[in-house]
Amino acid sequence: MKNALMMAVSVAALGAASVAGAEELRLSHQWSTQDIRHQVAQIVADEVAAADVDLDIKIFPSQSLFKAREQYRPLSRGRLDMTVLPLSYAAGDRPEYHLSLMPGLVRNHAHAARLVESPFMEELEAVMAQDDVMVLVHGYLAGGFAGVDRCITAPEDVEGLSIRAAGASFDQMLAGAGGSIASMASSEIYSAMQTGVLDAANTSSSSFVSFRIYEQVSCYTPAGETALWFLYQPLLMNRSTFEDLNEEQQAALLAAAEVAQAYYFENAALEDARSVEVFTEAGVEIAEISPEEFEAWRALAAETSYAEFVENYPDGQALLDLALSVE
Repeated sequence: MKNALMMAVSVAALGAASVAGAEELRLSHQWSTQDIRHQVAQIVADEVAAADVDLDIKIFPSQSLFKAREQYRPLSRGRLDMTVLPLSYAAGDRPEYHLSLMPGLVRNHAHAARLVESPFMEELEAVMAQDDVMVLVHGYLAGGFAGVDRCITAPEDVEGLSIRAAGASFDQMLAGAGGSIASMASSEIYSAMQTGVLDAANTSSSSFVSFRIYEQVSCYTPAGETALWFLYQPLLMNRSTFEDLNEEQQAALLAAAEVAQAYYFENAALEDARSVEVFTEAGVEIAEISPEEFEAWRALAAETSYAEFVENYPDGQALLDLALSVE
């Protein structure tokens, strides 16, 4: 009886040691737990946990581990294992990433899905590999404009406004339209509008909702059939961390990423429709960009954002052409 009890205790201790010895990965992002990007991260964590391969993913939402724009370098240096990140945030390190948020470059969600399977994306992934970074889950989200006191549909609507955009390429275009650019993470838009620092903002449909921007604006211009604003926001992982995992753990991560990516693409367009519902319920006016206004934005982008990218980045034209070649 005593031996049996000791054996039972030993087995229990071994089980506890196995659980305690499970490898833990840290995943950081800037959004709330209601945001689609958190949901994508949670799917990966849940699927890996269900695979039972001694691998846990701990998610740190709402900038609780790293600030919004301070995640790429820790990821590339192995201080962070995973992140869901607007890739344009790292364009200061890699100018190629400006093409992950270039006005009018992606027209709709179906076009975005074709881009992630294209040679253009292969080139971007090759750049990430130089920083010891790999893509686990691809994802594009669309977005629009919101104004505190006015609607924004055409370039002339921006003149004289303090406006936030998510990256340098949109900054250049909006400055070309006469706007005064205020740089900040999407998580800071609400307080900036509340304090009068910001008159308008340009960000994703998901961020407009998750950060409750509808409480601060009078007019919202959402992504329509053809959207001006599309941002590549993948779930990234440190490549060396991935390669250090055993084969079962790697397989579980890749299988989880496949499930999460299917969810991401299926629900991305729904985020646009949901944002319209939320803003409408909040009493915010809904505006639309006409085809003529869209072409005016594209023409302005060609003169500003596209031209500056090619001028400042020696191989920019070839990479831009790769992106534009995807129909």
